[in-house]
Amino acid sequence: MAKPATIQIKLESTGGTGYYYVTKKNPRNITEKMVMKKYDPVLRKHVDFKEGKIK
Repeated sequence: MAKPATIQIKLESTGGTGYYYVTKKNPRNITEKMVMKKYDPVLRKHVDFKEGKIK
């Protein structure tokens, strides 16, 4: 069987709260690290979330 094209990644908050989202990414199409602006419920505002590995 073939390997799946998508991998799971963790989007960690840059606000320093430790909050994170888990999402999928296709590393063949998106080679650089993902940065998304999403809602951090601990800070109660939108901040940048940067990609990290799931342990």
